[in-house]
Amino acid sequence: MPNYVKNESGYDKTSFDAEKIKTAYKKIKAAKKHPTSINLSEETVADLKGLAAKKGIPYQSLMRMLVLEGIKKLKKTG
Repeated sequence: MPNYVKNESGYDKTSFDAEKIKTAYKKIKAAKKHPTSINLSEETVADLKGLAAKKGIPYQSLMRMLVLEGIKKLKKTG
């Protein structure tokens, strides 16, 4: 049975299995997103990269944001 602690001082008596933690983290991380690909023109990718640079975020994150916003709008009007 796992040991549970109520405050920080209780952690000195608790052992952690690093491999179990890493495995659980990988499962959670993998469950959050599903990789996919789309074909975009070079011009579109360049535009996305430019816009993302202005916002200070990776262009893939900007694409994800735009897709999610589009889905929200479609659900509202759908």
